[in-house]
Amino acid sequence: MKKAAVIMGSASDLPVARKAADTLRSFGVPCEVHVYSAHRTPLQTAQFARDARENGFGVLIAAAGMAAHLAGALAAQTTLPVIGIPLKSNALDGVDALLSTVQMPSGIPVATVAIDGAVNAALLAVQILAVEDRGLAEKLEAHRAAGAEKALAANAAAEAEFAQ
Repeated sequence: MKKAAVIMGSASDLPVARKAADTLRSFGVPCEVHVYSAHRTPLQTAQFARDARENGFGVLIAAAGMAAHLAGALAAQTTLPVIGIPLKSNALDGVDALLSTVQMPSGIPVATVAIDGAVNAALLAVQILAVEDRGLAEKLEAHRAAGAEKALAANAAAEAEFAQ
């Protein structure tokens, strides 16, 4: 199975990045977690992305706030799928990071999830890896079924409470 990388622009991003790593691990996806900055460690960031395919990665997840150039910096150096997680900040509540992550130039795509959307980023990474891994696809199907069961149980409780 291919690995996933969860890369954050700063160690302060770990609480959100951890949610992505934990979700990947819950599906049995091997992952590495790194702190690379598009601005403070541009050479190391570029080298990681350039070597990612040869090092066994199938998808990269980049969590960054404010200017949020990390996902784009990675995507510019690899043809692997890159998923950006814009992070909430104090100044603009993460809207700045969302716009920086989603507004990539033509030819360098970055999939972008919601602000602080680490779980969805990981689930999208699992879906990408599951294209060629039937066992992983089955785990996703079971995860979706469990979510549906939970929603139906909540519906039944609400219907019972408000039944006439």
